[in-house]
This record gives sequence, C-alpha cells and structure tokens, in this order.
Amino acid sequence: MDKLDWEVNPENYATDENGEFVLKKDGNPKKKAGRAKGSKGKGYNYHSETKAKLSAKRTVRAKQKKLKAAQGKVDNYKKSIENTKKTLDVLSDSEKSKLFSAEELEALPKSLREEAEESVIFKANEGPQEDFLASSETDVLFGGAAGGGKSYAMIVDPLRYAHRSAHRALILRRSMPELREIIDKSRELYPKAFHGAKYKEVEKMWTFPSGAKVEFGFLERDADVYRYQGQAYSWIGFDEITHLPTEFSWNYLASRLRTTDPEIVPYMRCTANPGGAGAHWVKKRYIEPHPPHEPFMGKDGLTRKFIPASLQDNPYLAKDGRYEQMLKALPPTQRRQLLDGDWDVAEGAAFTEFDRLAHVITPFEIPVHWERIKGIDYGYASESACIWGAVDPSDGTLIIYRELYQKNLLGTELGELITSMELEDPFSVQGVLDTACWSRTGTTGPTVGETLQQQGHKLRRADKNRIQGKIQIHEYLKITQSGRPRIQIFNTCPNLIRELQGIPLDKSNPEDVDTRASDHAYDALRYLIMARPRNANPLDRMRDIKREQIYRPVDSNFGY
Repeated sequence: MDKLDWEVNPENYATDENGEFVLKKDGNPKKKAGRAKGSKGKGYNYHSETKAKLSAKRTVRAKQKKLKAAQGKVDNYKKSIENTKKTLDVLSDSEKSKLFSAEELEALPKSLREEAEESVIFKANEGPQEDFLASSETDVLFGGAAGGGKSYAMIVDPLRYAHRSAHRALILRRSMPELREIIDKSRELYPKAFHGAKYKEVEKMWTFPSGAKVEFGFLERDADVYRYQGQAYSWIGFDEITHLPTEFSWNYLASRLRTTDPEIVPYMRCTANPGGAGAHWVKKRYIEPHPPHEPFMGKDGLTRKFIPASLQDNPYLAKDGRYEQMLKALPPTQRRQLLDGDWDVAEGAAFTEFDRLAHVITPFEIPVHWERIKGIDYGYASESACIWGAVDPSDGTLIIYRELYQKNLLGTELGELITSMELEDPFSVQGVLDTACWSRTGTTGPTVGETLQQQGHKLRRADKNRIQGKIQIHEYLKITQSGRPRIQIFNTCPNLIRELQGIPLDKSNPEDVDTRASDHAYDALRYLIMARPRNANPLDRMRDIKREQIYRPVDSNFGY
C-alpha cells in the first residue's frame, strides 16, 4: 500500500488544533507574515484520500451538532410532559373535570404553579365569574352591572365539553351586529385554547379537533327559533337575554337541550344587564323566586341559580376607575341598572312613578262595607288574570287585595277558580270582562263571557280604551297631598306588582305600553280602573248583601 504524502514528507506538514495535517508552504511554520494557519497553498491539491477523510470528519461534526440540538429539544419536551403529569396527579379524578380555581392553583408546588400560570390562556376573575363557570345547576343567569365579565364567561363556558365529539353548543344574541362582537371575542380565545380549531364564517360555527361544535345565532323575532327545529344541543347560551321581549324563545329552545353522550351534562346559560324589553320575565324566572347564589328548583323541574355581577368583580376595568366614571355619568335609570345592577328599575318603564315603598302594603282584612270590584283579562295560551279591588271610603283609595294569574284555563275552569277565591268575600263581586270574551268566532256554544255569567258572576263589558286606561293608572299612582297614593297593592299580588314595575313603553307608540311584554295583570287592572270604582253608601251596600241571596243572572249582556 502506498504511503500518504505526510508520511513520506512529514517535514512539509504541521498539525492544527483539531489534529489534522496541514501543509507548510516551505516546510516551516509561518510566524509573522504569509498565509493563514491551516490554509492550502496556492495551486495545491490534496491527495484524494486526504480529501475524503477531511470531508467525512466535517460531515460527522455537522451531524453531531444537529443531534445535540435535537436531544436538547427532546429533553425539554420530556420535562414538560413530566411536569404536566405531576400537575394532573395532584388532582383527584373527580376534580379533573372542574375548573382550576385560584385556591387550587396556589396549593400546588411552586414549580408546578409557575408552569401552569405560564400556559394559562384565560383565567376567571375571582368571585361571580368563577362561580358561574363552576356552576353545576342546569340553568344559570349571570347578570347585573356592566363590565362584570359576562360576555367572556359566555364564550368560555361551552368549552367544558370541547373534548367530546358529541358536544354541540349554541350561543345566541338578539341581532347580528350584537353577535359580531361576541364572535370576535371567540376568535381571540378559541384558536389559542384549541390548536386546530376552525371557524366557518357562513355557518357561524367553530369546529374543534375532537369534532365538537360551537354555533352562533340570533333571534330578532320569536319565529327565528324555528331555524333550530329538529336540532339537538348539549349547551345553549343566551347572551343579554333581557333583549328578548318574551320567554317564548327560551321555552322553545329548552326543548332542544339534549345529548346522546352519557358523559355530557346539558346546560343552559344566560347573561344580562337589568332593563330591556324582557326584564320582567327574566326577573320572574331567576331573581324573584330565591336569593342570589342559592340554587333552587324551578316550576319546570330545572335546577336554577342567579349570580349577580358588579363592576368591582372585574379588576381589569375597575382598576383605573375610568369605566366607573363613565357609568356614573349616565342618566339615573341607566346608572342604577348598569352601575348598581339594580333589577327593580326598568329602562323605558311605562310607570316610573311606581314605588314599592308607597304602593305595596301588607295585607289586612277588608271591611265588609267596602265596595269591591274585579277586572278580568282572559287568555288560554297566555295567562288569564283577575284583579280584585276594594275602595277605602275614608279617602277613595283603591286597594288591590287579590289576584288570579294562570294560563291554559277554559271558561268554565276560570269561573270555578274565581268562585272558589271569592268564598271569603261577603257577596259576589261585580266585575268587568274583556269584550273579546263575548265575541263569537264561528262556534255555536256559549262564549267565555256567557259561561262566566251562567256560573253566577256579575260581569259587564270592559272599557278597553288603551290610552285613557293608561292615563288613569298614572293618576292612581300619583301621591296625593295626604302622602298616600290613590292605589295600593297587597304584597300577595306579585304578578301585578311585577308588571307595573317593569312593563315598558311601546317604542313606536310611547302613549301605550309594549304589548309584547307580559301585560295580563296590567290589562285586568286597566279594565277595573276604567269601570270608575267608587265607594257606595253603606246602607246600599247592606241592601246589596241581602239581595245577593236571591240573585239570578237574567240579563244576557251583564247578568244583573
């Protein structure tokens, strides 16, 4: 085998820091001027075997460098996986499905806590927002002051089952412009929380890697709910639910709440500020039945809870005080709603003079000689309402002492209920009834008015002038010089109190109330007041009581 050049002429070579042979131009190392150390002489070509060896060494060094870098990444991934496993092991199986509260995070070892905090995409504010996201009740309202973090809570809550393929959520607003705001917030959050989540603009729908879906929709009219006919959702949320004037949409979509996945628990969630066209029914469903934060069972069998919100619950907005100052500058009604979260004041309320302290009183026994009258508004699919009033002879104040408020009643059933409720009255109370109850619509049987008359109720047709009736209620609500209003209501009449407190004005006709709102008890009161109730002479009243024993309805129109 032929010897290599540096073996034959070693005096012409030197070694560099890597131990490789390098050629000297004249056989001696250069100490001052000349070519750089290790460079090739001009016009010199290495032996082919030398070139191959040098190339192989360079290739090995490059691969070793890449391998070292890759090994570093692998080590980091392994460390991250180990830390995540340790974090999960800290939690019991029952806790893994819950939110990671601030207290639980603080209880973790420092190293695990720091790693968890670095990977946090969304952190719930301590207090109401955290309570809302952790609630196990089927139906929850998160409502109150503006700036409490309600909208972000609404888009985070449906993610609780985003890892289940059968999960399908629906988030609703009243209009498309309002919907755009919450969609933009989801664009900020969802891609960070779930890599691979995709949004389709046309369908207004997010699809997550698991196959779970979050859909956005709007309900400008009650009929819009039929877009979701035949659909099934495991989670339904209404953002700013008080913008819906009636509870029809909620009731219909509640029937869409179901799932085939036994691991998924269906939920309904709502957020709202006080006020709006639907504040009356929202308040009735969530706020009036039970104190805040305490779960209760609704009449529909659903577990329910109301969680109030305040600006102070959101440290990001409350910190510098500017947002609070802006809310303080609002008109009084809006300020009480959006800053204080006051549900007892309604924006655009028809009867702003209504005051619980002045108009709502504790029940007392109505004297026998006081004149009594009732007003009836009939409905089958909607509520039938009957309001009983008595006139205080000392100053003419109208005392509303009883109410009936119930739906799905036939004429005979309504008459029987009224009769049973009047058993404690000393005589049959005269009344006024909606004129529509005497109208015939092609049927051959008796009308509702005729049915009630046949049962012995003394009724005449009500004066249905809507504008004058509303004006009269305003007059009755005024505080007189004596300090007493002309109308007071027993606190055992919650439906009438609720409607007078919250029924809004009609935006297209400010002289009238919004008929899309709940107004059945209001209509019954309007009929009663338009009957011009006044106190009769006590002697005449006693004669009426005696005649009561021989009364028979004979007049086809009025019954007396």
